[in-house]
Amino acid sequence: MPGQFATEQSRTTEIRQWPGKPFPLGATWDGNGVNVAVFSANATAVELCLFDNATDRSETHCVPLMERTHQAWHGYFPDLRPGQLYGIRVHGPWEPHHGHRFNANKVLLDPYARGIGRGICWSDAMFAFDLEANDDAVFSELDNAAGAPLGVVVDTEFDWQGDTHPRTEWHKTLIYEAHVKGMTRLHPGVPEELRGTYAGLGTPAAIEHLHSLGVTAIELMPVHHKVDDRHLVDNGLSNFWGYNTLSFFSPDFRYAAAEDPQGVITEFKEMVRQLHTAGIEVILDVVYNHTGEGNHFGPTLSLRGLDNAYYYRLMPDNNRYYQDFTGCGNTLNMQSPRVLQLIMDSLRYWVQEMHVDGFRFDLCSALARELHDVDKLSAFFDIILQDPVLSGVKLIAEPWDLGSGGYQVGNFPHLWSEWNGKYRDTIRRFWAGDGGAVNEFATRLTGSSDLYEHNGRRPHASINFVTAHDGFCLKDLCTYHDKRNLANLEDNRDGESHNNGWNCGVEGETDDPDINALRTKQRKNLFATLMMSQGVPMIRGGDELSHTQGGNNNAYCQDNEISWLNWDLDEQEQEFLEFCRRVIQLWRDQPVLKRRKFFQGRRIRGAGVKDIAWLAPTGKELTDHEWNSGSVNSIGVRLNGESIDERDRFGRKISGDTLLILLSNQPNPVDFALPRHKPSERWTPLFDTSRSVDESMAWSSADTYALDGRSIAAFVLQGGWPDTQKQFHTGHETNSPRRESGRGRS
Repeated sequence: MPGQFATEQSRTTEIRQWPGKPFPLGATWDGNGVNVAVFSANATAVELCLFDNATDRSETHCVPLMERTHQAWHGYFPDLRPGQLYGIRVHGPWEPHHGHRFNANKVLLDPYARGIGRGICWSDAMFAFDLEANDDAVFSELDNAAGAPLGVVVDTEFDWQGDTHPRTEWHKTLIYEAHVKGMTRLHPGVPEELRGTYAGLGTPAAIEHLHSLGVTAIELMPVHHKVDDRHLVDNGLSNFWGYNTLSFFSPDFRYAAAEDPQGVITEFKEMVRQLHTAGIEVILDVVYNHTGEGNHFGPTLSLRGLDNAYYYRLMPDNNRYYQDFTGCGNTLNMQSPRVLQLIMDSLRYWVQEMHVDGFRFDLCSALARELHDVDKLSAFFDIILQDPVLSGVKLIAEPWDLGSGGYQVGNFPHLWSEWNGKYRDTIRRFWAGDGGAVNEFATRLTGSSDLYEHNGRRPHASINFVTAHDGFCLKDLCTYHDKRNLANLEDNRDGESHNNGWNCGVEGETDDPDINALRTKQRKNLFATLMMSQGVPMIRGGDELSHTQGGNNNAYCQDNEISWLNWDLDEQEQEFLEFCRRVIQLWRDQPVLKRRKFFQGRRIRGAGVKDIAWLAPTGKELTDHEWNSGSVNSIGVRLNGESIDERDRFGRKISGDTLLILLSNQPNPVDFALPRHKPSERWTPLFDTSRSVDESMAWSSADTYALDGRSIAAFVLQGGWPDTQKQFHTGHETNSPRRESGRGRS
């Protein structure tokens, strides 16, 4: 009958238990013993299952928790110590049509487990319903103790050696999105035994690469212990990306060099400490919108067996099924106070205990659904706003989910920055030559004030990105039009089919030198645009290394060379890496590229020029007609470094250089008349994506700059030149743009 164990011999109570406390939840070592507390609103009994070894096929002790306070079952065990493996069995009604899926034949993972002592060993027993009946309402009598994931009691003591959070200001932040394993698995500078691990990410070789780029924060794809779905394992694949959380507190032991659970936690902390010492913040990509238990046909691993009707959002008209705003089968119920507590406890744990500096929330709109619609004033945001710990860290939303009205770019409240999907799409379309009014491109380039300024947010609310883990990497964006996801074994049905990219005229890899040169230039254009934009730039890790996934734009299950970064660069790839470093250094050096406030497009305090001016190739400001025209493909933007009108943290006025950026997405060269300046000033080139530049050259407002087709060029305004116009000596490169004195603006 439901609730009976398959093995009676394990039901022994030969272990001391005291009443204990209902808080904190989980199994907590206090130096003398272990307090165990488990929340379940609808359970009739909860038992603690103790295992001696990860190879045990059944528990050695199964102890009922005798106390229940505020719906938390609890007990104190003076004889337990760190390293103890454990699970829980929960008794209650088996009524799937009413949302209850209790099955005490299943050992469950404590949702508050700080460490994982054993992963999942897949079998039919991992499902609470009878798989052979192919009916999720038929109760399973199989006991899963032999293959259930187990928690482990841990000791949280660690010598942080005075570690502090770098607390880089938002407007000075450069984010590098990376996968713990994928980044260093093939890195020759990382000791072989540490490659692909937390320890590997903390080595000097890995940190030196981040430093050479100028990265201030590394955003790690999910490190919470995850579920590798059974169908993936059966096909020799895994959930490499990790967006399938099993435990919200435990770092995934599969990314650790350490072999014991306590060592995994220590290794993660040491990685964070090393990165902090290097001045690099650690941001975690976290998944609180769903769990790895899937839909009604999914396994029972933790929350489903603990209290399905409480933890998950069920269909109002039939509690047998789940509301799915995530595309992953289930959605956590943010209307339940204890679900909110679970998420908040997890977030605080990672900040206070593991010292991370912020979070990027996957499908964050799902967390804001109080009822059906997305509500930006939901309890989740209110709680974070008043939390003394979490209100001080970096908070980034992926501002969409898969439900109705889930696309919420620009609608999140204060404290939050957002992955700006509109920025990504607009920048891609511009360089693909797909047309559209230039005013949207300009708006994205200057921080997306249309999305964030209306409620007093700043440019740093926009996390700008051209590529991310999800979709084509940068090289593939310029190489493929169509996705090539057959390796995922889903008949190429998965992944986005509309990518706003351009393959430069040939699909896939080619030996044509002209096509390859154009593709490299397009990558430079996209990367340079990212670094010339207001807001917070985010680089997809590997783009700077010319990483390719062979056209796979959904490599979530590819734990192999498709996803692992290749560090063996040829001459062209090394040159592209140096270009990326150079453009990033320009961004770091120039305050006008890192403004804390939006441009106003007006003269400030009597200055002779505006803080920003948008120019046609004629050198004149764009007209209203041109702004709204879909035919403008070439523009210039003058950024006045003396009109920033901001102060640094010491109250000093911020000023910097004035920059000129010329952009053209049309195939033919464009003659740009350069804007006016003082007689003693000249425009000195910084970079041009079509050619190398001679920084000893200079250009005046009497000159015309020939910008090659599909290119960006950037200049800095420098003084100290003779007041009179002079022709410059010849001898610069033959492929340099012509300098024609007397043309353009006088």
